[in-house]
Amino acid sequence: MTDVFGDLVGQDEAVATLRRAAASAAAQLRAAAPVAAHAGAPAGAGDSEGHDDLDALAEEFDEPGADGPVASPAADPGAGMTHAWIFTGPPGSGRSVAARAFAAALQCVHGTGCGRCPGCHTTLAGTHADVRLVVPEGLSIGVGEMRALVLRAASTPSGGRWQVVIIEDADRLTEAAGNALLKAVEEPPPRTVFLLCAPSTHPDDVSVTIRSRCRVVPLRQPPAGAVAEVLVRRDGIAPDVAEWAAAAAQGHVGRARRLARDPEARQRRDAVLAVPRRLTGVGAAFDAASALIEAAEAEAAASVAEADEAERAALQTALGAGGTGRGAAGAMRGAAGQLKDLEKRQKSRATRAQRDALDRALVDLAGFYRDALTMALRAPVAPVHTDTAALAGAGAQKWEAEGTLRRLEAVLECRAAIEANVKPRIAVEAMMLSLWRG
Repeated sequence: MTDVFGDLVGQDEAVATLRRAAASAAAQLRAAAPVAAHAGAPAGAGDSEGHDDLDALAEEFDEPGADGPVASPAADPGAGMTHAWIFTGPPGSGRSVAARAFAAALQCVHGTGCGRCPGCHTTLAGTHADVRLVVPEGLSIGVGEMRALVLRAASTPSGGRWQVVIIEDADRLTEAAGNALLKAVEEPPPRTVFLLCAPSTHPDDVSVTIRSRCRVVPLRQPPAGAVAEVLVRRDGIAPDVAEWAAAAAQGHVGRARRLARDPEARQRRDAVLAVPRRLTGVGAAFDAASALIEAAEAEAAASVAEADEAERAALQTALGAGGTGRGAAGAMRGAAGQLKDLEKRQKSRATRAQRDALDRALVDLAGFYRDALTMALRAPVAPVHTDTAALAGAGAQKWEAEGTLRRLEAVLECRAAIEANVKPRIAVEAMMLSLWRG
């Protein structure tokens, strides 16, 4: 079995940084153990020889050929480790994967992220008591959720190592939520680590004040070859299919896996790549926009339907639905407000799922016009969509480089408009007209 960083594809420099930080974090814990024992800490915190229960657990799970030595207490306990981190990179680069892997390494009994010990297993499985993961289901992360998270993060680690808070899509923090997080990052508890994931450190994604208190780990778009290799090794996908999916997904590991394993995802992609030849007039442009929006809505509805139904059923049961005792009917009448709040959260999640589905389609469409542009310029690069290379070549001859570039810019402007909360239908209709006009 590989260690916890095995799924972080094509990020050798970032992995080296995180390994050093994890080893330094382990050194801090071991350096603090003799001090705690000397100060009369409770039993189990340390002993006179400077070995604590964590060392004993590490020895229990130590094996010949373990991944790297346990950090020595003599090492500089401050080198390479800090209390707040930001993982940046394009979609699919593995920001959340890197954050979870680093969290596992911090909880590892060896301090290396061995992938074998209970700390690694429970962190990667999402069941570790001292690792809290924030994944925004809606359009933003609110201040109430962030305040509750910061309050819980201030508690002492139950396992004796670190409290770790992972915030995926930290660029979705509201201003008030960002201020609540800033207070915690400015004055962090002794053993609390904040791991933020965002596309970049631009002020539109992460506030300058939070950025100034964090260490940045930049990730790059993994090469298609590395993505294909992990699909073959980890998911058992045929090499030729893995290579095609990795190229079509443009370095996005999750999208590549979906294309390789899900026939419906491939059908949706084929429908998107058929758009350029459907644009024969104004009416056809509006029809193509409607088809794209409806496909995104259907995909989003299917992805959240099961979770929505389970949440609603669980809430109704908790509120006494189906009960026959005295007061059961009154309890359900008083539950209207809670059901309304749930519906609001579910609607926000559905909107986000729809925009994510639409964005995947726009990325595929941008890849097509990118292929046409490189062919018009005779650039010596491989196409993203090998199965539509002939169509892209025909478009390159018809539109020439300038017209192709305008079309590519129209797709990218549509993505930016939707991210800025323009109504998706309006943005997509404007894009389709631009693609038709050129």
